[in-house]
Amino acid sequence: MAKILIVEDNEANRDMISRRLQRRGYETVVATDGAQGIAMARSETPDLILMDMGLPEIDGWEATRTIRRDPVVCDLPIIAFTAHAMAGDREKTLRAGCDEYEAKPVDFSRLVGKIEALLKSRKPSRDSTRGEAVRAS
Repeated sequence: MAKILIVEDNEANRDMISRRLQRRGYETVVATDGAQGIAMARSETPDLILMDMGLPEIDGWEATRTIRRDPVVCDLPIIAFTAHAMAGDREKTLRAGCDEYEAKPVDFSRLVGKIEALLKSRKPSRDSTRGEAVRAS
């Protein structure tokens, strides 16, 4: 199953989302700030990133822009996962390079639907060392 990188500084949010995704069969890895998220996007070869926008060190907008400039990971689907739910916030995340937007508190069923849609539309993983490709199912 697909690997999801969760970039979230709030421990309760991180644990809840991670556990729920694991129960759905996803592998999860976590980063607690934007700088760690950028590094783990390269080192963990995730199939998708859930990016909190209000992160310490480097915020989610800058982390997303940095990932989009990196030719190794620039095509990873990124879902903004944020408490920023005011008018214009969705558009701001999309301009930063996110593929989707999910406001907190999260509607988990809707989030999983967005994850599945992005994974189905993604090309097979380039990482042959994991021995799997992302498949539409």
